[in-house]
Amino acid sequence: MNKLFSRGSDALAMAAIDSGLKFYAGYPITPQNDIPEFLSRELPKVGGTFVQAESEVASINMLLGASSCGFRVMTSSSSPGISLMQEGISYLAGSELPAVIVNVSRWGPGLGGIGASQGDYHQATKGGGHGDYFIPVFAPYSVQEMYDLTVKAFDVADKYRTPALILADVMISLMRETLIRRYPEGIKPPEKSWAFGERKGERQKIIKSLYLKGNELEVHNWKLHKKFEEMKKNEILFDKYLCDDADIIIVAFGMVARVARSTIELARENGLKLGLFRPISLVPYPEEELFSLTKTCKNFFVIEMNTGQMLYDVMRILGRNVNIRFYGKPSSYVPTPDDLFNKAKELFNI
Repeated sequence: MNKLFSRGSDALAMAAIDSGLKFYAGYPITPQNDIPEFLSRELPKVGGTFVQAESEVASINMLLGASSCGFRVMTSSSSPGISLMQEGISYLAGSELPAVIVNVSRWGPGLGGIGASQGDYHQATKGGGHGDYFIPVFAPYSVQEMYDLTVKAFDVADKYRTPALILADVMISLMRETLIRRYPEGIKPPEKSWAFGERKGERQKIIKSLYLKGNELEVHNWKLHKKFEEMKKNEILFDKYLCDDADIIIVAFGMVARVARSTIELARENGLKLGLFRPISLVPYPEEELFSLTKTCKNFFVIEMNTGQMLYDVMRILGRNVNIRFYGKPSSYVPTPDDLFNKAKELFNI
């Protein structure tokens, strides 16, 4: 293992290379450009192919072709670029092709701006593209998690033959922290017997998302659903901090969860017991783990850099017998620990 002082975007790109990435296609858009810049320099050194495509639409469809040949593939973009990729992501899901997609989200809607935002939660977690499917989504909140969750995303994508999404943000992408590069020697990707190749004597292989005969498509959609049910059993990730005795539990992900940790320290110094529940896998969401907290706490404080998107999931999971309050900041201004502490006292009448 190597110990480095790394930027989040570089940590993610290193993790992709260490995971056996062999094909990357992408199109420039701020604020994720550090990722393709790193890969354009480093990926060819390990025998991989880097392509700056003519558009995001071209990028995602190039992944479809490369993945069908058995390679580990990845693209990255930022919010409106991911919007352009949604049809291709749906085709990847329908064709059961593994791929890693990275969204370093920016402010929206529309062209928006390049500041910090969590406005893409719905886009990431509710399918995005057309059809009946879910893909795994992971939300890092540190440079180390940018590395670790990228490794995880490649493994999960191959395990379930599905695209997987990393939902990052500007703060985590650009900040520098200590990083343990866990796999500097690289990871050997699994064999993919389903992929196209040049193996003599093999039966013809067909990779498709088009099912027209009888109830073939219904059967296929239930197959995709069954895989998602397996993900819910095996791939849920979350973190809890000082929840056991908390009077109020903050629910937050990504960069806001970092601020919330400091808010909790400040609150406890002032006699208010706050805790933090942080979903790391946004899909599948740690529903049972969150609901179990209602046994000891009835006050929940959802904080997001949007007008309330994860809030709807939290309300659905916790039900009506708890007290849920929300604070949103749909701007590029990241709230401080003092801001969140004062807002908690205001919303919970303390």
